[in-house]
This record gives sequence, structure tokens and C-alpha cells, in this order.
Amino acid sequence: MSAAFRISPALWDRIHHFASFPQTGVSLQQMVLFGQHPSQGTLLKASQFLAEELPVRLAHRVKELDQLPHNLSDMPSIRKVKNWYAQSFEELINFPPVHLPQHLRQQLSTSTQDIFLPDSTPNPSLAALQDHDHPLFSSSHLNGSPNGIGNVKLRVPLERSARYYAKSSAIEWPPSVLDYNARFTRMLDAIKRRHDPTVTTVAQGVLEWKRSQNAKNIGLDIQAWLDRFYMSRIGIRFLIGQHVALNTQQPHKDYVGIICTKANVHDIVQEAIENARFVCEEHYAMFKGPPVQLICPPNLIFPYVPGHLSHICFELLKNSLRAVVDRFGPEAQGENPFPPIKVIVVEGKEDITIKITDEGGGIPRSAIPLIWTYMYTTMAGQNIDQDFQASDFQAPMAGFGYGLPLSRLYARYFGGDLRLISMEGYGTDVYIHLNRLSSSREPLP
Repeated sequence: MSAAFRISPALWDRIHHFASFPQTGVSLQQMVLFGQHPSQGTLLKASQFLAEELPVRLAHRVKELDQLPHNLSDMPSIRKVKNWYAQSFEELINFPPVHLPQHLRQQLSTSTQDIFLPDSTPNPSLAALQDHDHPLFSSSHLNGSPNGIGNVKLRVPLERSARYYAKSSAIEWPPSVLDYNARFTRMLDAIKRRHDPTVTTVAQGVLEWKRSQNAKNIGLDIQAWLDRFYMSRIGIRFLIGQHVALNTQQPHKDYVGIICTKANVHDIVQEAIENARFVCEEHYAMFKGPPVQLICPPNLIFPYVPGHLSHICFELLKNSLRAVVDRFGPEAQGENPFPPIKVIVVEGKEDITIKITDEGGGIPRSAIPLIWTYMYTTMAGQNIDQDFQASDFQAPMAGFGYGLPLSRLYARYFGGDLRLISMEGYGTDVYIHLNRLSSSREPLP
């Protein structure tokens, strides 16, 4: 990316135009059914959906990044992220469309005997994301819009014709379609790599703002914006990652893109346990960290994105391990061993619930609301390498207070949630709720 990129007045006009349209959410269930047997025509339909949907999502974020409260928009790192989003927006809207004969255009726009995807249901997390008493969520600002931007226009063509649905017609698509899909996929992959360091760069921007204002904590308005921004980012990266995987990966009987149709909860959680214990032992220079007991049916499977679930469990287990070691000391062994951390997984009709229980001393009741606040941490030394170039799952978030709020967003993205109950002086229980029905559409605040 060129460091000299600037948003021209003409590009600003296009950004404001696209930001006036609503975003369209898709559900995990729809994504799985859509991509099970993708032909080049199906992938073209997906490309056309993303070519229309992604500029709308990016435009909303650029507009918000330019209008943040308390001069946060003026911070160098925030301006850098705004330019990344604007450059990606420009590349998408200027990408040349594919030229098809009339009969193929008709095949794409008309329904045959294909099975259409089931309707998605509203994501319960959307209300939670808007449960903030500040100007960003006032009725005048929202203006009845599902995406938080006033004066929203109806985008009928996307709802009716560009919707994410499966086409299974056995059509012989010309080489131009294959070429278009390959070029569009390469562009999306480049956009995804450009945005890899967004989480840490925005965190750096907030730190810059805190230092410039001599502020100890961030306010509700900035907290709400971070929730909305990071939730949107999860959605954008999921759509891009799914599309790139469908176009580049070899077919696998248990995967549709990056979605595992038979994600084994036991195996994913067990791997997260091993990774978290390894990090704990490395950090404290211990031979053996606190034990973790996993109580989970070995064959519990459901459709999910393994990377999301692994990230959530890893972050929460890391917190529990740190709490236990800090309470009992790194030398707790022999006659006074560490109390075990217990991970219990249960399947219900609606949810798969994972409970992580530790005896790390708990959290004071007055601090419970603060744990969901970005930048709230008990760890010292808040600094981020300015040149850090890593993705969400590799970012050095320990000590920055991002683990819990980001994990909750990942859980909420597909209609789940994350809840915490603490008993000060004893320990903490964290509940991860995962929507096993997979029908909730993305929360697009």
C-alpha cells in the first residue's frame, strides 16, 4: 500500500453515496448451503454479491472513521486505517465487471429449479451492540437504520437479485468467467492482507488519543464505536476469507470454504487448552502449568468456523491460567498443586455452551463492567510496535485488554454470546454460548 494514498473529493462523494445504503447480512447456514458444490457460475454470483456488498460495508466504516468523537479521527494511526479502508473501497468499485452474453446474464438473474437458501433470522447480538446510552446510538443518529447510519436508502437490487443463494445449473461457463473469478479473488486476498494489522493499529490510535488527552479510560462512545468497528471487521474478513477459500482451496468433505460443517468441539477446545498452557508455561518460565480438565462429548459436532472458536477459547483459557498462577505463584507444586481449571461442554437444543471455571481469585464486583472495556487491563506496559504486521489471531493482545471484548464479538457474530460470573476471593466462571442452529444473520451495526 502506498503511504501517500489520499482520499480525493471525488472518492469522498462515492464513499458517502455507498454509505447511504444498508448492509446485507448472511447467516452461517446460508453460507454452508451456498458453497457446498460451487460451480464457476455460483462463484461468479458470489463475486457479484461481494462486489456490491463490500463497498457498502467499507464506506460505512470510512465515514465513521472520519467522524469519531473527541478528535479521535485526528490520530495518525486512525487516519492510516481510514486510508486503508478507502483504498480498498476504491479498488472494489473500480474493478472491471465481467461481460457475459445475454443468455448467461439471464441464467444468473432468473431462478430455475434450484434450492434457495432458507431465510436468516435476526441476530440477538445486534440489540446488545446498540445497548449504549450515548450519541452514536441516539434515535436521531440511527434514524431507524439497521446499520447505524442516518438517511439510509433501500437497496432493492441486492435484496432481490444479488442475494447469497445457490445455483446448481449445469452450464458451461466461458473462460472469461473463470478469469474474472480468479482476478477478483486475488484482489480480495490483497485487500485482506492490507488490513491484517488493523486491530493493533486501531489500538495504537486509541493509545495515541489517551496520551494526547491524558485520559485513563475510554468513554462509552468510543467503546461503542470499537465494538461496532471490530464486529464489522470480523464480518468483512469472514466474507473475504470464505470467498478466497472457495476459489482457491481443494474441496474437502467436511469444509465449505473456511466453515467446517462437522467442527468437533472437543478437538478444537483441546487444542486451545494445549496452546494456552504452552503460552502460560513460556511466559512464567514454568515446567508445568496449571492442569486443565476437559469434560466434553468426544463426538459433539456442528457447523462453525474453527478459527473463531479456537480464538475465543484460547483467550479465555489464557486469562484463567494467568489468574491461577498469579494467585498461587509459579512454584505451586507437590503438596500444594494448582487447582485445576475445568472446561465443561454441553449441547442444548439451541446452544452449545462451554463453561470455563477457574479458582484464580475472581474479580471485584465493581470491576465487572470494566472487563468488557477495551484497554482495561491489570497488566503493565501498554505499548504496541508501530511496525507490527500481524493478523487478529497472532496479535500481541495480552496486556491490552482486548481478549475479552474481542472474544465476545466473535461469539456474537453468529448469534452466540459470552457471559462472565465471578466470585471474588474464589474464582470466575465464563460461559461461551454458541448458536448450534446457525440461522442468525450477521449483526451489522
